[in-house]
Amino acid sequence: MRLRLPYGNRHINAQLPAGYAAEYVRPRAQPAADDPAAVARQAVYNPLGEVKPPRAGQTVAIAINDKTRPVPHEHLLPPILNGLRHAGVRDQDVLFIIATGTHPRMTPEEYSNILPSEVLDAYRVVCHDAIDEKNLTRLGETARGTPVFINSDYMAADYRIVIGNIEPHQFQGYSGGVKSAAIGLAGLPTINHNHAMMRKAGARLGEYARNPARQDVEEIGRMIGIDFAVNAILNRDKEIVQASSGDPFAVLEAGIPAARALFQAPVAALFDLMIVSPGGHPKDINLYQAQKGMAHAALATREGGQMILCAACPEGSGNREYEDWMRDSRIRSHEDVFERFAREGFKVGRHKAFQVSRDASRIQTMLVSELDDDFVRMLLLEPAPDLQTAIDRALAGLPHSARIGVMPAANSTMPVLRSP
Repeated sequence: MRLRLPYGNRHINAQLPAGYAAEYVRPRAQPAADDPAAVARQAVYNPLGEVKPPRAGQTVAIAINDKTRPVPHEHLLPPILNGLRHAGVRDQDVLFIIATGTHPRMTPEEYSNILPSEVLDAYRVVCHDAIDEKNLTRLGETARGTPVFINSDYMAADYRIVIGNIEPHQFQGYSGGVKSAAIGLAGLPTINHNHAMMRKAGARLGEYARNPARQDVEEIGRMIGIDFAVNAILNRDKEIVQASSGDPFAVLEAGIPAARALFQAPVAALFDLMIVSPGGHPKDINLYQAQKGMAHAALATREGGQMILCAACPEGSGNREYEDWMRDSRIRSHEDVFERFAREGFKVGRHKAFQVSRDASRIQTMLVSELDDDFVRMLLLEPAPDLQTAIDRALAGLPHSARIGVMPAANSTMPVLRSP
């Protein structure tokens, strides 16, 4: 059986030996919209919920995702910007803010990776900095005690827009709605306190209404006062299948059923070996992002099983705090990670070490990547030079009857174990 998985901007291939079979676990096949630009226009011009339109003379701030998210700005932005112009808003009064959260800041040279040239030529674009206290406005605290610091440029605007995708999230339940602004434009204390809730019951993949981390994000969004959201739902090939706009809470609640139907994948029983791709670029741009696919795949892999994670990671770990924390000579095992994490308390960045060890401590995990082998070992994963070698190693101890799963779009897949 021949296997083909996304890897960076290409695919990698391998062969299962005779006698072995694999089962694909992935989002439902959904054709792309015939005219994605028309879908975007229809969504923007028919908003959900109660929204106030922008007015002439207002300043507008638009929160957009960074290079780690495949948001189809080329289709979503034209109807938004045309609508602003029609309302009398001047181009010079519109500011794009790249919502990086605690991800590495993008340089101006990278802006063309996410924005069309006509946007860059006509509008101001800046990148958020979560640790720049001088450009953060404190809004108070949420009911769950999260101190809310939000980008001051965003808060200073008369009209606030957020753009993103609705897709699964390992502990927020789903992305989309206010999240790109409530987390993407937040200060480090806000993100740290919110993300610490990932350890609470209900903070899990696919959970929304009873998810403490997600509901905290919703409260942050209400405190910000976001006027308009535009969200897309993409198929497993990162193509638009649906879009909606309007009140950000109405947009998310309307999109969740469609996202659940698209991204849920039934699993009859846990797998002995899971072969995983986060979904290629930008889902595997670094290990910080690729870990999400690892977490989703772990939900369908048995205790003591094996996983092969295929993630190019051209930008390394994706977080200096994570790297520096793991370089400590006192960390030699997953147990060391758990002990130190418990002793020092939650902090964004190093939380990635906890998430990796949470799954790799119970599932033997090999990583096929562009990373240096010693660096991979330092992160407590087992390096493999290529997918075929990794498969051959994994099958050495498995019978032909072993259950083998393949998740080629793991970051966007919600495996659901069928009840016996």
